[in-house]
Amino acid sequence: MRILASLAAMLLASCSGEQTTPAGEAEKPVEEASPELTVRFATYNTYLNRPAAGVLQSDLQTPDNAQARKVAEIIQRMAPDVLVLNEFDYDEAGAALRLFQENYLGVSQNGAEPVIYPYVFVAPSNTGLASGHDLNRDGVVTTEPGSREYGGDAFGYGEFPGQYAMALLSKYPIDDATARTFQTFLWKDMPGALLPDDAATLAPADWYSAAALEDFRLSSKNYWDVPVIIGKARVHVLASHPTPPGFDGDEDRNGKRNFDENRFWADYIADGEGAYIYDDAGVAGGLEVGARFVIMGDLNADPNDGGAVVGSISQLINAPAVRWADAPTSHGGVVQAGIQGGANLTHIGDASEDTADFNDDPERGIGNLRLDYILYSKFGLGQREGEGASGIFWPGPDDTHYDLIGPGFPVESSDHRLVWRDLLIVDE
Repeated sequence: MRILASLAAMLLASCSGEQTTPAGEAEKPVEEASPELTVRFATYNTYLNRPAAGVLQSDLQTPDNAQARKVAEIIQRMAPDVLVLNEFDYDEAGAALRLFQENYLGVSQNGAEPVIYPYVFVAPSNTGLASGHDLNRDGVVTTEPGSREYGGDAFGYGEFPGQYAMALLSKYPIDDATARTFQTFLWKDMPGALLPDDAATLAPADWYSAAALEDFRLSSKNYWDVPVIIGKARVHVLASHPTPPGFDGDEDRNGKRNFDENRFWADYIADGEGAYIYDDAGVAGGLEVGARFVIMGDLNADPNDGGAVVGSISQLINAPAVRWADAPTSHGGVVQAGIQGGANLTHIGDASEDTADFNDDPERGIGNLRLDYILYSKFGLGQREGEGASGIFWPGPDDTHYDLIGPGFPVESSDHRLVWRDLLIVDE
């Protein structure tokens, strides 16, 4: 289900599959786009996932959940205009997201200005959706939610349907009628897919059974192409959250899936390369050449460190249709990498570009990484110049608001940081 609603409607009832114009704006003419119009785009893996269905909704029923308050304050202080949230559990009625808006974003947190998003887009996720196959090859097909084994056999890892899902919030209207989702696109239908191989057999690309590959979906969550109308400009928000390239074996099934999940967008925005792609409505083809787009989300691939298949994120950063831009940076990421040490000291990448704080914990042992991205089209968009035009919300121990992120573990708000870019809507 897609949900697109005004804040007023969200406080009254769930709205499914239709657009609701905010009160008082029904006759308001569309604002003219201007070369000077600046829009703040942000992506934030909020860590607002919970161990069972309904728990997030319960946590957000009142305005006093400590983690949600800190997540909300970070969003309020950065005040993005268009925001992708990763790891926000999905429920069909959109109740959790309405409660988050009503009880957290819409209420001042520690003096920060409340932020209102009249337009929302959500859709189902492959996370926690039973596949009916033994995808983790433990000898059992697990179909009862609530365990790691169930998550391992789901189309995307999740211990219940909708865990680790995502949401899009916007101050600008969303063209819900032309939005596209790609939840059911099959991995095997990508030409040259990096399907994992069982080294113990002579057959190629056979780690998954033939029957499983007939059903196996490429996206571990979903892909969204959601047009946001900014003045007269149409900006396609391309949102996703590929699987982490780990938690597997020598077959590297998650690493290869991560590579192809990121390749999906590279093909989608490339002239002629996305002809094989089909959406959930059965419409084939990629993005129209010359369309404005912003690729946003936790893409789970660092350009230099962390174990992703080489080139996973570079195929997007260096895509011909993407405008090159310096990576957003923070001061706190550098400080934290030095304090935590461990794997961070061996990293090739610049710690100022890190967006995820894994504290070099014993289970992962990978240090802090650059995983969250905002990449934008050469056509019709530009980066605002000057201080604060892009960045990562990562204050250091001596900085204001350090309490919102803390030293890493236990997690105060999220193990990821909000990343933003101020983009100009330009005529070209």
